[in-house]
Amino acid sequence: MSFLKEFKEFAMKGNVMDLAVGVIIGAAFGKIVTSLVDNIIMPVIGLFMKGASFNDAFLVLDRSKGDPASLADAKAKGIAVFAYGAFIQNVIDFLIIAFCVFLLVKFMNRIMRKKEEAPAAPPEPPAQEKLLMEIRDAIKSK
Repeated sequence: MSFLKEFKEFAMKGNVMDLAVGVIIGAAFGKIVTSLVDNIIMPVIGLFMKGASFNDAFLVLDRSKGDPASLADAKAKGIAVFAYGAFIQNVIDFLIIAFCVFLLVKFMNRIMRKKEEAPAAPPEPPAQEKLLMEIRDAIKSK
């Protein structure tokens, strides 16, 4: 029974809950960045490369089963290929995602720094000082 109690205490600690929220937000952010890469950035890069796609770049290693027209054709026929294009695409995706995360962290740090730099309200004086100020004000008014 103590094992379940210990597990419950562990699972309900703030750090574990913060981590769970971070993972969920990270997954959602990953989908957004993947969409950015796939639907906005890579089409622009493809435009400059005259429609060529990294994903389709491959080198045939074994021509004994024929000469494939595309990577999908090579895979369908079971032809050994060196599909370097998919690797290049994944590296580009990683770099773009890492850059987006960098910008997000930089933006969040800037916001947090501004919060820290904001002038805080002066702390309220202790009760003794308040009493002394009231006495002072009463003497001045007489």
